[in-house]
Amino acid sequence: MAEARIGIIGGSGLYKMDALKDIEEVQVQTPFGSPSDVVILGTFEETRVAFLARHGRNHTLLPSELPFRANIYAMKQLGVEYLISASAVGSLKEDVKPLDMVVPDQFIDRTKNRVSTFFGEGIVAHIAFGDPVCGNLASVVGDAIASLNLPDVTLHRGGTYVCMEGPAFSTKAESNLYRSWGATIIGMTNLPEAKLAREAEIAYATLALVTDYDCWHPEHDSVTVDMVIANLQRNAINAQKVIQETVRRLAKNPPPSDAHSALKHAILTRLDVAPSETKEKLKLLLNKYL
Repeated sequence: MAEARIGIIGGSGLYKMDALKDIEEVQVQTPFGSPSDVVILGTFEETRVAFLARHGRNHTLLPSELPFRANIYAMKQLGVEYLISASAVGSLKEDVKPLDMVVPDQFIDRTKNRVSTFFGEGIVAHIAFGDPVCGNLASVVGDAIASLNLPDVTLHRGGTYVCMEGPAFSTKAESNLYRSWGATIIGMTNLPEAKLAREAEIAYATLALVTDYDCWHPEHDSVTVDMVIANLQRNAINAQKVIQETVRRLAKNPPPSDAHSALKHAILTRLDVAPSETKEKLKLLLNKYL
């Protein structure tokens, strides 16, 4: 199977990458089923990249329906070591305005019953997750944004992403609660991805694209669906520029990442006595530790 060292997961509004050449659509099968769509393998300036539309290319999957494990495992099978997750978010802060970009460094989990681990079935692992994104990769993404001087876009390095269940948006009470916690943005998808990427020893960072203010904002009710869609489209154009610049920088100087050895001290089960079926299912993750 063809390989790519850099992976991109595209969220709402970002269903393809126009700059990719020599495109190959790959049907990836994993022990956890099929990913959200075919993975697009393409070349950008001689760098092979794997792209996956998180909700499917026609946006047919709810956040709670996403095959998170299959999506991340597929990236691992394709050789991805650095994963950039582009995601539409709402803002919880006045100074984080629509069209801005946030590269968060923390998450709060408000999801329900989403499977966010590859482990179980006889093998126990507890990854360190105090710093849930790769700081070095996040710096590359932030530097790429800063270098582009995108009109109407302010870069916010760091911040907390609240990952809610959806598909309904927050109540005002919830929105104000998250604001009282000091959270920056709110979305529905990135925390399960971040946990699974860490277990898969893939460096992960979020490129959060602000579409609107969450409902706490007194002027939020004046926001129309048309305005949000217009912002999604502008964000998608900007995101492609940022991703291209990030890929360019990663290709020249891939940074070290603690994520690349995240399982070294995380597996509590003696693998010599672990169930052979589970070891076979997870061999891509476990081979270097067997």
